[in-house]
Amino acid sequence: MQDTQKNLYKKLLGRQGELKAKKHLKKLGYKIIGVNLKDKFAEVDILAYKNSTYYFCEVKTRTNTRFGTPAMAVDYKKQQKYKAFASHYIQVNNLQDGVSFMVIEILDNEINIIENAF
Repeated sequence: MQDTQKNLYKKLLGRQGELKAKKHLKKLGYKIIGVNLKDKFAEVDILAYKNSTYYFCEVKTRTNTRFGTPAMAVDYKKQQKYKAFASHYIQVNNLQDGVSFMVIEILDNEINIIENAF
């Protein structure tokens, strides 16, 4: 597969995973505040809200575990970017509720939610 096709495939796979994750969160009673939110620190895949807590969600979609689980791709650098984004978002929007960081793994059709991931 050529690099351009490979990148397009990965992007489409990621978007499909985000749609699945968003639908799943809604079924579980989360309110979706936003998707693909960007600022100077990071891009947050999904921002959800439930039980007085804002969940900053990173969605990782894979077709296999050849290179590890999807959550393993959320490294320290990515975590720090999410924390900086959340801090800025909370300050700008003057939010008072709790904050949690969630990783949502999509592996084929299985969805695994890791709350308080970092």
